[in-house]
Amino acid sequence: MALLLRTLQKSRISPSHTSRTLISWVRCNSLLPTPQSRDIATSTTKSPFRSNILRIIRNEIEYQSDYAPPHLPATEFKSFSVEDCPGEQCIVMKGKFGEDENIKMEATMFDGFMTVPRTGLDASGRDLRLHISLLVDISKIDGSEEVEFLCSVWPNRIEIRKLYKLRRNKITGQPYMGPNFGSLKYDFQTAIREFLRVRGIDADLCFFLHEYMMNKDRIELIQWLRKLNSFVAK
Repeated sequence: MALLLRTLQKSRISPSHTSRTLISWVRCNSLLPTPQSRDIATSTTKSPFRSNILRIIRNEIEYQSDYAPPHLPATEFKSFSVEDCPGEQCIVMKGKFGEDENIKMEATMFDGFMTVPRTGLDASGRDLRLHISLLVDISKIDGSEEVEFLCSVWPNRIEIRKLYKLRRNKITGQPYMGPNFGSLKYDFQTAIREFLRVRGIDADLCFFLHEYMMNKDRIELIQWLRKLNSFVAK
């Protein structure tokens, strides 16, 4: 997935964007482990093979840090708080609707993609659209009942895949989990989408999650590379 994202970075991120985000990267640097020196160690105790591996790893850290520097992750989106899970592939968002509903969302990092035909002047070839899985729990204040939505988040839309009705204080062996959402009548699907939209689960959330996960992917990759560098260097 990191190689896929690098391809997207080259096509989506311009040099001017790099200069604009450089200051943001400095602010974000405290979030990331302090990088070790990029100089290749010259100690005679290190074999040429080991030194070459370290050089490759550090070059990749430099590329990821300089070409598309990550910025400090957002901690809120509209009325939702955003909790990052460093080192993990998910984030948690929490909010309320009215006086009697709690909303909790768990979103993964990119876990799939699809290709679509290009449009516009350059209509040759196909574009990639990255996929995010989103689990939405909407519960009453007392926590006794809730509805749960399993969704696919594409760059421009949210696709509801499953809708569950749950009772947390009642345990059954094989609860009925409902039909596939796509098999329901169109009017019913439209009403449910509107139910989510008025609670802030809409196209703006799609854009936010894709931008957030693009940034998180770079942060996690740089952290992973630095840990690998530290292990090899010992």
